Amino acid sequence: MLKVKDTLRSTVHLTFDGRVIKAYHGPNADARFANEVKVLRHLEARGCGFVPRLLEADAEKLRIITSNCGGRVEHLDAARTRELFAELEQFGVRHEDPDMRNVTYRQSDGRFCIIDFEFATILPGFE
Repeated sequence: MLKVKDTLRSTVHLTFDGRVIKAYHGPNADARFANEVKVLRHLEARGCGFVPRLLEADAEKLRIITSNCGGRVEHLDAARTRELFAELEQFGVRHEDPDMRNVTYRQSDGRFCIIDFEFATILPGFE
């Protein structure tokens, strides 16, 4: 397993079989966990194909396991970044942290994907 992120809010590991394990800690960890689970379930129900799939959610451990949505993006122009996050809103979700660090690239289909939904908002009318 490879540690890919370790911050005050979460630790993320990438397994060798293609899963991503995210553990929440720090301020409001339980609320951030619950929000990310809710948003990922919402996006899956609406057929959004450019976000991770939630495979497991453990509220006791404050941990989720998702599918891997590609590798980190090193360069992406501001206009394309805005387009990606605007496309997400068509599925009823505003990311609330529309930064390149939350964009990955999935080589299998040449698709940019969006990750990290702990602060995202489900838009009114989509609940």
